[in-house]
Amino acid sequence: MKTSDFDFELPEELIAQTPLERRDASRLLTLDKYTGETGHHHFYELPRFLRPGDCLVLNDSRVLPARLIGRRSTGGACEVLLLIDRGEGLWECLVRPGRKMKPGAQLSFGEGKLTAAVEAELPGGNRLVRFHYQGIFLEILEELGRMPLPPYIKAELQDNERYQTVYSKVLGSAAAPTAGLHFTPELLRQVEEMGVRLCYVTLHVGLGTFRPVKEEEITDHEMHSEYCMVPGETARIINETRKNGGRVICVGTTSCRTVESFAAEDGTMEESAGWTNIFIYPGYRFKVLDGLITNFHLPESTLIMLVSALAGREHVLAAYREAVRERYRFFSFGDAMFIGDVTPSKAENGEKPEK
Repeated sequence: MKTSDFDFELPEELIAQTPLERRDASRLLTLDKYTGETGHHHFYELPRFLRPGDCLVLNDSRVLPARLIGRRSTGGACEVLLLIDRGEGLWECLVRPGRKMKPGAQLSFGEGKLTAAVEAELPGGNRLVRFHYQGIFLEILEELGRMPLPPYIKAELQDNERYQTVYSKVLGSAAAPTAGLHFTPELLRQVEEMGVRLCYVTLHVGLGTFRPVKEEEITDHEMHSEYCMVPGETARIINETRKNGGRVICVGTTSCRTVESFAAEDGTMEESAGWTNIFIYPGYRFKVLDGLITNFHLPESTLIMLVSALAGREHVLAAYREAVRERYRFFSFGDAMFIGDVTPSKAENGEKPEK
């Protein structure tokens, strides 16, 4: 299967540059994974497509405001993006301008509130940067750092919290698990009150999520690794949901990759933690996931390959073409999809097609 099989035409003006004022006012395209049938709704209507006994799996990772703008000792501007905490103030970083950020370069941020020195250049161009400060590093980062928005978003974010989910808790991501950005506390309460259980995993999203697939054959692509955790309580809720005939619906591809990474072959789960580089593409047999809430993804990306594994490439690409015609907003601050068993007649009649 070729990377070009997952291409589609997207007008640039459909790439959402800013979040909507109201999180759950985004549009929601439903895609029946069995028939390819689509429907057009708003995200606040999501409860219509959920059932008592289902569970939603959400990623509670919180984005680090990891983009620092400062000055070199020569007076020139610099930009540092924190990637991996190596401990004791040492971070692996992306830097700009790379040619002037050699080992020994001295950096300053926030008029000296935070200083740093480049210690080493790594294969691939990243740098090891040692930071010096007084107080608590994460508090200084909250004050001085900016959100590391994806490269296709050109507008500056006015409120950092709009690039965080309302349930974000565990700091560590370089990018938001954006499918969850549509939820409000009120919508989560409404979902729980109708008998849908909520449970949480943690996957710290790396910048590799934006790395394009450059290989012609998708099986030649090497996935980036990301750290994730499944708490014991989440494993228990998922196991009970499946045992009782409910559906496991993941909010975002990150939640999907986490549960599919650690599930046993029979779909059962237990408390787990570790690195995953799972690559899900058509032909993959899902062990846990029944449905997926997700945003619209980049052409030829590993993420559109994942959703195609769930609903079929032809169904997904047809739905994307329809979304373009209907002027949906795309990518991180864009609209959402619900992919699963969503045909109204099935829900009303109690039918459930065989998997």
